[in-house]
Amino acid sequence: MTSLPGGSDEGGSAPEPPPLVCARCGVTADGPRPTWTCSVENGVREYFCDTCSRENLRAIEGRLDSAWW
Repeated sequence: MTSLPGGSDEGGSAPEPPPLVCARCGVTADGPRPTWTCSVENGVREYFCDTCSRENLRAIEGRLDSAWW
């Protein structure tokens, strides 16, 4: 049996991205991706929630890895 072009076996819509999890406190973002702080540390992309970002603003601006916070 052959499917028509655009059928459901061709993937359809793009998969939903995984939820963001704060690398510092572990809180999970609900709904659409918020504007959290993104940091690349040791080649790994990490996200930090608004609260953790605000509490550690000086360290972030000073480019200290989160291990130093």
